[in-house]
Amino acid sequence: MSATATDPNLQHLTQAREQIAQGDLKNAALTLNKANAQWPQDPRVFMLGGLLAEKSGNVKGAFEALRKSVSLAPDWGPGLLELALLLARQNQFQEAIETAEKVATLEPQNLQVLAGVIDIAHRAGHLDMAIRHLRRGLDLVPGDVALRRLLARDLSDQGQHEASISMWNALVQEHPADAQSLVGHVQACIAAGNPTGARDSVAALLGLAPDDAVYQYYARLAHGETPGQQPAELTRAIFDNMAEFYDLHMVRGLKYQLPKQVGDKILARHPDKKINVLDLGCGTGLLGVCLGRLDGALVGVDPAMKMIEQAARHNVYDRFHTVNLHDALRETPAALYQVIAALDVFIYAGEVTQAIPNAHRVLAPGGMMVFSFEAAPEQGPDMVLQPVGRYAHKRSHVEAVCESAGFATVEIEETVLREENHTPVPGFVVTAYKAA
Repeated sequence: MSATATDPNLQHLTQAREQIAQGDLKNAALTLNKANAQWPQDPRVFMLGGLLAEKSGNVKGAFEALRKSVSLAPDWGPGLLELALLLARQNQFQEAIETAEKVATLEPQNLQVLAGVIDIAHRAGHLDMAIRHLRRGLDLVPGDVALRRLLARDLSDQGQHEASISMWNALVQEHPADAQSLVGHVQACIAAGNPTGARDSVAALLGLAPDDAVYQYYARLAHGETPGQQPAELTRAIFDNMAEFYDLHMVRGLKYQLPKQVGDKILARHPDKKINVLDLGCGTGLLGVCLGRLDGALVGVDPAMKMIEQAARHNVYDRFHTVNLHDALRETPAALYQVIAALDVFIYAGEVTQAIPNAHRVLAPGGMMVFSFEAAPEQGPDMVLQPVGRYAHKRSHVEAVCESAGFATVEIEETVLREENHTPVPGFVVTAYKAA
Protein backbone atom coordinates (compact mmCIF):
# COMPACT_ATOMS: atom_id res chain seq x y z
CA MET A 1 0.00 0.00 0.00
CA SER A 2 1.41 3.40 -0.96
CA ALA A 3 2.10 6.21 1.51
CA THR A 4 -0.49 8.33 -0.29
CA ALA A 5 -3.14 5.67 0.28
CA THR A 6 -2.38 5.38 4.00
CA ASP A 7 -1.96 9.13 4.43
CA PRO A 8 -4.21 10.90 1.92
CA ASN A 9 -3.00 14.35 3.05
CA LEU A 10 0.72 13.67 2.71
CA GLN A 11 1.01 14.89 -0.87
CA HIS A 12 -0.87 18.13 -0.11
CA LEU A 13 1.14 18.78 3.05
CA THR A 14 4.47 18.18 1.33
CA GLN A 15 3.48 20.50 -1.50
CA ALA A 16 2.23 23.20 0.89
CA ARG A 17 5.44 23.11 2.92
CA GLU A 18 7.51 23.54 -0.24
CA GLN A 19 5.29 26.41 -1.39
CA ILE A 20 5.64 28.17 1.98
CA ALA A 21 9.42 27.74 1.88
CA GLN A 22 9.50 29.26 -1.61
CA GLY A 23 7.28 32.19 -0.59
CA ASP A 24 4.44 31.03 -2.85
CA LEU A 25 1.90 31.83 -0.14
CA LYS A 26 -1.19 32.14 -2.32
CA ASN A 27 -0.85 28.65 -3.76
CA ALA A 28 0.19 27.27 -0.37
CA ALA A 29 -3.13 28.50 1.01
CA LEU A 30 -5.01 26.80 -1.81
CA THR A 31 -3.12 23.55 -1.18
CA LEU A 32 -3.88 23.67 2.56
CA ASN A 33 -7.56 24.29 1.79
CA LYS A 34 -7.58 21.06 -0.24
CA ALA A 35 -5.91 19.21 2.62
CA ASN A 36 -8.37 20.60 5.14
CA ALA A 37 -11.34 19.58 2.97
CA GLN A 38 -9.95 16.06 2.80
CA TRP A 39 -9.30 15.78 6.57
CA PRO A 40 -10.73 18.73 8.56
CA GLN A 41 -9.13 17.73 11.87
CA ASP A 42 -5.57 17.12 10.67
CA PRO A 43 -3.26 18.95 13.13
CA ARG A 44 -0.55 19.14 10.46
CA VAL A 45 -2.78 21.33 8.30
CA PHE A 46 -3.20 23.81 11.14
CA MET A 47 0.52 23.74 11.95
CA LEU A 48 1.40 24.63 8.36
CA GLY A 49 -1.45 27.14 8.36
CA GLY A 50 0.26 28.81 11.32
CA LEU A 51 3.57 29.03 9.46
CA LEU A 52 1.75 30.41 6.42
CA ALA A 53 -0.06 33.03 8.50
CA GLU A 54 3.16 34.22 10.13
CA LYS A 55 4.88 34.46 6.75
CA SER A 56 1.94 36.58 5.60
CA GLY A 57 2.37 38.94 8.58
CA ASN A 58 -0.75 37.66 10.36
CA VAL A 59 0.69 36.87 13.79
CA LYS A 60 -2.75 36.56 15.42
CA GLY A 61 -3.82 34.05 12.77
CA ALA A 62 -0.56 32.15 13.26
CA PHE A 63 -1.23 31.75 16.97
CA GLU A 64 -4.82 30.67 16.36
CA ALA A 65 -3.77 28.02 13.85
CA LEU A 66 -0.91 26.66 15.95
CA ARG A 67 -3.00 26.55 19.12
CA LYS A 68 -5.66 24.67 17.15
CA SER A 69 -2.99 22.21 16.00
CA VAL A 70 -1.89 21.65 19.60
CA SER A 71 -5.49 21.26 20.81
CA LEU A 72 -6.04 18.52 18.22
CA ALA A 73 -2.77 16.74 19.11
CA PRO A 74 -1.58 17.88 22.58
CA ASP A 75 1.40 15.51 22.62
CA TRP A 76 2.51 15.91 19.00
CA GLY A 77 6.04 17.25 19.05
CA PRO A 78 6.21 19.19 15.76
CA GLY A 79 3.07 21.21 16.53
CA LEU A 80 4.26 22.01 20.04
CA LEU A 81 7.70 23.00 18.77
CA GLU A 82 6.32 25.38 16.15
CA LEU A 83 4.10 27.00 18.78
CA ALA A 84 7.05 27.37 21.14
CA LEU A 85 9.19 28.92 18.40
CA LEU A 86 6.45 31.38 17.46
CA LEU A 87 6.03 32.35 21.11
CA ALA A 88 9.79 32.97 21.33
CA ARG A 89 9.84 35.01 18.12
CA GLN A 90 7.06 37.15 19.59
CA ASN A 91 9.03 37.54 22.86
CA GLN A 92 6.46 35.60 24.92
CA PHE A 93 9.25 33.81 26.68
CA GLN A 94 7.61 32.26 29.73
CA GLU A 95 5.10 30.22 27.71
CA ALA A 96 7.73 29.55 25.04
CA ILE A 97 10.05 27.99 27.63
CA GLU A 98 7.26 25.92 29.22
CA THR A 99 6.16 24.61 25.82
CA ALA A 100 9.74 23.92 24.73
CA GLU A 101 10.45 21.94 27.88
CA LYS A 102 7.31 19.87 27.28
CA VAL A 103 8.26 18.98 23.72
CA ALA A 104 11.83 18.18 24.82
CA THR A 105 10.41 15.71 27.33
CA LEU A 106 8.13 14.17 24.72
CA GLU A 107 10.89 13.79 22.10
CA PRO A 108 14.21 13.61 23.97
CA GLN A 109 16.05 11.94 21.07
CA ASN A 110 14.87 14.33 18.34
CA LEU A 111 17.77 16.54 17.22
CA GLN A 112 15.48 18.96 15.38
CA VAL A 113 13.52 19.47 18.59
CA LEU A 114 16.79 19.89 20.48
CA ALA A 115 17.93 22.65 18.09
CA GLY A 116 14.60 24.47 18.47
CA VAL A 117 14.66 24.23 22.26
CA ILE A 118 18.22 25.59 22.42
CA ASP A 119 17.25 28.46 20.11
CA ILE A 120 14.31 29.32 22.36
CA ALA A 121 16.52 29.24 25.46
CA HIS A 122 18.99 31.64 23.82
CA ARG A 123 16.26 34.01 22.66
CA ALA A 124 14.88 34.08 26.20
CA GLY A 125 18.34 34.66 27.70
CA HIS A 126 17.88 31.48 29.77
CA LEU A 127 21.47 30.25 29.89
CA ASP A 128 20.85 27.54 32.48
CA MET A 129 18.26 25.98 30.18
CA ALA A 130 20.47 26.32 27.11
CA ILE A 131 23.45 24.72 28.87
CA ARG A 132 21.34 21.84 30.17
CA HIS A 133 20.01 20.99 26.70
CA LEU A 134 23.40 21.48 25.05
CA ARG A 135 24.88 18.93 27.45
CA ARG A 136 22.00 16.60 26.62
CA GLY A 137 22.72 17.14 22.92
CA LEU A 138 26.34 16.15 23.43
CA ASP A 139 25.16 12.95 25.08
CA LEU A 140 23.19 12.24 21.90
CA VAL A 141 25.93 13.37 19.50
CA PRO A 142 29.25 13.15 21.35
CA GLY A 143 31.91 15.48 20.03
CA ASP A 144 29.58 17.56 17.86
CA VAL A 145 31.57 20.71 17.07
CA ALA A 146 28.61 23.10 16.72
CA LEU A 147 27.10 22.03 20.05
CA ARG A 148 30.47 22.30 21.79
CA ARG A 149 30.99 25.82 20.44
CA LEU A 150 27.57 26.90 21.69
CA LEU A 151 28.15 25.32 25.10
CA ALA A 152 31.59 26.91 25.49
CA ARG A 153 30.16 30.32 24.61
CA ASP A 154 27.27 29.96 27.05
CA LEU A 155 29.59 28.85 29.83
CA SER A 156 31.68 31.97 29.26
CA ASP A 157 28.59 34.19 29.31
CA GLN A 158 27.55 32.55 32.57
CA GLY A 159 30.94 33.30 34.12
CA GLN A 160 32.23 29.70 34.08
CA HIS A 161 35.44 30.87 32.48
CA GLU A 162 37.72 27.95 33.31
CA ALA A 163 35.28 25.38 31.87
CA SER A 164 34.69 27.54 28.79
CA ILE A 165 38.38 28.07 28.03
CA SER A 166 39.05 24.37 28.50
CA MET A 167 36.42 23.54 25.89
CA TRP A 168 37.75 26.14 23.45
CA ASN A 169 41.30 24.86 23.94
CA ALA A 170 40.16 21.37 23.01
CA LEU A 171 38.33 22.64 19.92
CA VAL A 172 41.35 24.64 18.78
CA GLN A 173 43.66 21.68 19.24
CA GLU A 174 41.35 19.50 17.16
CA HIS A 175 40.72 22.14 14.49
CA PRO A 176 43.67 24.60 14.52
CA ALA A 177 42.48 26.43 11.38
CA ASP A 178 38.83 26.78 12.45
CA ALA A 179 38.24 30.53 12.74
CA GLN A 180 35.07 30.14 14.81
CA SER A 181 36.85 28.13 17.48
CA LEU A 182 39.85 30.47 17.47
CA VAL A 183 37.61 33.53 17.88
CA GLY A 184 35.63 31.78 20.60
CA HIS A 185 38.84 31.07 22.51
CA VAL A 186 39.97 34.69 22.17
CA GLN A 187 36.63 36.04 23.37
CA ALA A 188 36.57 33.63 26.32
CA CYS A 189 40.04 34.74 27.40
CA ILE A 190 38.99 38.39 27.19
CA ALA A 191 35.83 37.67 29.21
CA ALA A 192 37.95 35.91 31.84
CA GLY A 193 40.14 39.01 32.16
CA ASN A 194 43.15 37.26 30.59
CA PRO A 195 43.45 38.52 26.99
CA THR A 196 47.16 37.65 26.89
CA GLY A 197 46.17 33.98 27.14
CA ALA A 198 44.76 34.28 23.63
CA ARG A 199 48.00 35.25 21.88
CA ASP A 200 48.45 31.93 20.07
CA SER A 201 44.85 31.94 18.84
CA VAL A 202 45.16 35.56 17.70
CA ALA A 203 48.34 34.73 15.82
CA ALA A 204 46.55 31.85 14.11
CA LEU A 205 43.66 34.13 13.14
CA LEU A 206 46.00 36.72 11.66
CA GLY A 207 47.69 33.92 9.75
CA LEU A 208 44.31 33.12 8.20
CA ALA A 209 43.34 36.76 7.49
CA PRO A 210 46.11 39.31 8.18
CA ASP A 211 44.01 42.34 7.17
CA ASP A 212 40.93 41.50 9.25
CA ALA A 213 40.15 44.54 11.44
CA VAL A 214 38.57 42.44 14.20
CA TYR A 215 41.56 40.09 14.41
CA GLN A 216 43.90 43.09 14.52
CA TYR A 217 41.83 44.51 17.39
CA TYR A 218 42.09 41.22 19.27
CA ALA A 219 45.84 41.19 18.66
CA ARG A 220 46.26 44.54 20.35
CA LEU A 221 44.26 43.31 23.35
CA ALA A 222 46.28 40.10 23.53
CA HIS A 223 49.47 42.18 23.69
CA GLY A 224 48.25 44.36 26.54
CA GLU A 225 47.10 47.39 24.56
CA THR A 226 43.77 49.22 24.91
CA PRO A 227 42.57 50.20 21.43
CA GLY A 228 40.78 53.55 21.21
CA GLN A 229 37.59 52.01 19.85
CA GLN A 230 36.10 48.74 18.74
CA PRO A 231 36.13 48.15 14.98
CA ALA A 232 32.79 48.72 13.30
CA GLU A 233 32.94 45.18 11.92
CA LEU A 234 32.77 43.81 15.47
CA THR A 235 29.95 45.99 16.81
CA ARG A 236 27.98 45.59 13.58
CA ALA A 237 27.99 41.80 13.95
CA ILE A 238 26.98 42.00 17.61
CA PHE A 239 23.99 44.24 17.01
CA ASP A 240 22.86 42.75 13.73
CA ASN A 241 22.46 39.46 15.59
CA MET A 242 20.31 40.95 18.34
CA ALA A 243 18.35 43.57 16.38
CA GLU A 244 15.13 41.56 16.28
CA PHE A 245 14.71 41.37 20.05
CA TYR A 246 16.91 44.28 21.20
CA ASP A 247 14.09 46.55 22.43
CA LEU A 248 12.47 43.98 24.69
CA HIS A 249 15.82 42.71 25.92
CA MET A 250 17.03 46.20 26.87
CA VAL A 251 13.85 47.72 28.27
CA ARG A 252 12.26 44.76 29.99
CA GLY A 253 15.24 42.48 30.54
CA LEU A 254 17.91 45.06 31.47
CA LYS A 255 15.55 47.81 32.70
CA TYR A 256 17.08 50.33 30.32
CA GLN A 257 15.43 53.72 30.87
CA LEU A 258 17.96 56.18 29.41
CA PRO A 259 16.07 56.90 26.16
CA LYS A 260 12.96 57.90 28.10
CA GLN A 261 14.93 60.01 30.58
CA VAL A 262 16.97 61.76 27.89
CA GLY A 263 13.96 62.18 25.61
CA ASP A 264 12.09 63.94 28.44
CA LYS A 265 15.11 66.20 29.05
CA ILE A 266 15.33 67.18 25.37
CA LEU A 267 11.59 67.90 25.09
CA ALA A 268 11.63 69.94 28.31
CA ARG A 269 14.23 72.22 26.71
CA HIS A 270 12.55 72.22 23.27
CA PRO A 271 8.79 71.70 23.82
CA ASP A 272 7.99 73.03 20.34
CA LYS A 273 10.18 70.29 18.83
CA LYS A 274 11.70 72.78 16.37
CA ILE A 275 15.10 71.15 16.48
CA ASN A 276 17.50 69.02 14.50
CA VAL A 277 18.66 65.98 16.48
CA LEU A 278 21.60 63.69 15.71
CA ASP A 279 21.07 60.31 17.40
CA LEU A 280 24.48 58.63 17.41
CA GLY A 281 24.27 54.87 17.83
CA CYS A 282 20.52 55.07 17.36
CA GLY A 283 20.12 51.29 17.45
CA THR A 284 16.49 50.30 17.07
CA GLY A 285 15.34 53.88 17.62
CA LEU A 286 14.39 53.88 21.30
CA LEU A 287 15.24 57.59 21.67
CA GLY A 288 13.32 58.41 18.51
CA VAL A 289 10.22 56.71 19.90
CA CYS A 290 10.48 58.86 23.04
CA LEU A 291 10.92 62.06 21.01
CA GLY A 292 8.29 61.36 18.35
CA ARG A 293 8.13 63.32 15.10
CA LEU A 294 10.07 66.60 15.18
CA ASP A 295 9.52 69.92 13.46
CA GLY A 296 13.06 69.51 12.21
CA ALA A 297 15.25 66.56 11.31
CA LEU A 298 15.86 63.45 13.40
CA VAL A 299 18.91 61.68 11.96
CA GLY A 300 19.96 58.23 13.13
CA VAL A 301 23.50 56.88 12.91
CA ASP A 302 24.39 53.23 13.48
CA PRO A 303 26.87 50.82 11.87
CA ALA A 304 24.40 47.91 12.08
CA MET A 305 21.98 47.86 9.17
CA LYS A 306 19.56 45.46 10.87
CA MET A 307 19.28 47.83 13.84
CA ILE A 308 18.49 50.68 11.45
CA GLU A 309 15.85 48.54 9.76
CA GLN A 310 14.15 48.15 13.14
CA ALA A 311 14.45 51.89 13.86
CA ALA A 312 12.90 52.76 10.50
CA ARG A 313 9.72 50.90 11.45
CA HIS A 314 8.90 53.57 14.02
CA ASN A 315 8.52 56.14 11.23
CA VAL A 316 10.00 58.99 13.27
CA TYR A 317 13.50 59.29 11.76
CA ASP A 318 14.03 61.44 8.68
CA ARG A 319 17.14 59.63 7.49
CA PHE A 320 19.87 57.25 8.58
CA HIS A 321 23.62 56.87 8.07
CA THR A 322 25.25 53.45 8.38
CA VAL A 323 28.58 54.58 9.84
CA ASN A 324 30.22 54.61 13.25
CA LEU A 325 30.06 57.49 15.70
CA HIS A 326 33.54 58.84 15.01
CA ASP A 327 33.10 58.95 11.24
CA ALA A 328 29.66 60.53 11.58
CA LEU A 329 30.94 63.36 13.78
CA ARG A 330 34.06 63.95 11.70
CA GLU A 331 32.11 64.17 8.43
CA THR A 332 29.15 66.28 9.64
CA PRO A 333 29.17 70.03 8.80
CA ALA A 334 29.48 72.55 11.64
CA ALA A 335 26.61 74.14 13.56
CA LEU A 336 23.98 71.81 12.10
CA TYR A 337 22.20 70.29 15.14
CA GLN A 338 20.55 71.66 18.26
CA VAL A 339 20.89 68.28 20.01
CA ILE A 340 23.40 65.43 19.76
CA ALA A 341 22.76 62.25 21.76
CA ALA A 342 24.92 59.15 22.20
CA LEU A 343 23.35 56.71 24.65
CA ASP A 344 25.20 53.50 25.46
CA VAL A 345 27.50 54.14 22.51
CA PHE A 346 30.87 55.11 24.00
CA ILE A 347 30.96 51.71 25.69
CA TYR A 348 31.91 50.57 22.17
CA ALA A 349 33.13 53.78 20.53
CA GLY A 350 35.72 54.29 23.26
CA GLU A 351 37.88 57.36 22.66
CA VAL A 352 36.36 60.77 23.53
CA THR A 353 39.25 63.17 22.95
CA GLN A 354 38.26 63.76 19.32
CA ALA A 355 34.57 62.84 19.47
CA ILE A 356 33.59 65.46 22.05
CA PRO A 357 35.34 68.40 20.31
CA ASN A 358 33.75 67.28 17.05
CA ALA A 359 30.35 67.20 18.74
CA HIS A 360 30.93 70.78 19.94
CA ARG A 361 31.74 71.83 16.37
CA VAL A 362 28.65 70.11 14.95
CA LEU A 363 26.30 71.69 17.51
CA ALA A 364 24.57 74.98 16.70
CA PRO A 365 25.13 77.86 19.17
CA GLY A 366 23.18 77.08 22.34
CA GLY A 367 23.10 73.40 21.38
CA MET A 368 22.94 70.50 23.79
CA MET A 369 25.01 67.30 23.91
CA VAL A 370 23.88 64.27 25.95
CA PHE A 371 26.30 61.32 26.20
CA SER A 372 26.26 58.35 28.58
CA PHE A 373 29.21 56.35 29.91
CA GLU A 374 29.93 53.37 32.11
CA ALA A 375 31.95 54.54 35.10
CA ALA A 376 35.63 53.66 35.52
CA PRO A 377 37.41 54.08 38.88
CA GLU A 378 38.72 57.61 39.35
CA GLN A 379 42.10 56.34 40.54
CA GLY A 380 42.71 54.37 37.32
CA PRO A 381 43.27 55.14 33.62
CA ASP A 382 41.06 57.61 31.76
CA MET A 383 39.46 54.74 29.83
CA VAL A 384 39.51 50.99 30.48
CA LEU A 385 38.30 48.03 28.46
CA GLN A 386 36.38 45.76 30.81
CA PRO A 387 36.36 41.93 30.61
CA VAL A 388 32.79 42.13 29.25
CA GLY A 389 34.28 43.85 26.19
CA ARG A 390 32.89 47.35 26.87
CA TYR A 391 34.74 50.57 27.61
CA ALA A 392 34.34 52.43 30.88
CA HIS A 393 35.39 56.06 31.28
CA LYS A 394 36.65 58.14 34.18
CA ARG A 395 34.16 60.91 35.00
CA SER A 396 36.81 63.56 35.62
CA HIS A 397 38.45 62.83 32.26
CA VAL A 398 35.20 63.21 30.30
CA GLU A 399 34.42 66.43 32.17
CA ALA A 400 37.89 67.83 31.39
CA VAL A 401 37.55 66.97 27.68
CA CYS A 402 34.16 68.72 27.54
CA GLU A 403 35.56 71.85 29.16
CA SER A 404 38.63 71.82 26.92
CA ALA A 405 36.37 71.46 23.84
CA GLY A 406 34.71 74.77 24.76
CA PHE A 407 31.38 73.76 26.28
CA ALA A 408 30.01 76.60 28.38
CA THR A 409 28.21 74.37 30.91
CA VAL A 410 28.84 70.73 31.76
CA GLU A 411 26.42 68.78 33.95
CA ILE A 412 27.20 65.22 35.06
CA GLU A 413 24.65 62.96 36.72
CA GLU A 414 25.53 59.58 38.18
CA THR A 415 22.97 56.93 37.35
CA VAL A 416 22.29 53.23 36.95
CA LEU A 417 22.44 52.65 33.20
CA ARG A 418 20.79 49.22 33.20
CA GLU A 419 20.99 45.86 34.95
CA GLU A 420 23.27 42.99 34.02
CA ASN A 421 22.80 39.57 35.64
CA HIS A 422 20.39 41.36 38.01
CA THR A 423 23.22 43.70 39.10
CA PRO A 424 23.06 47.48 38.50
CA VAL A 425 25.60 48.85 36.00
CA PRO A 426 26.86 52.19 37.36
CA GLY A 427 27.47 55.04 34.97
CA PHE A 428 26.96 58.72 34.37
CA VAL A 429 25.22 60.96 31.89
CA VAL A 430 26.96 64.10 30.61
CA THR A 431 24.80 67.01 29.46
CA ALA A 432 26.92 69.77 27.98
CA TYR A 433 25.73 73.08 26.48
CA LYS A 434 27.46 75.09 23.79
CA ALA A 435 27.49 78.87 24.29
CA ALA A 436 24.69 80.69 22.49
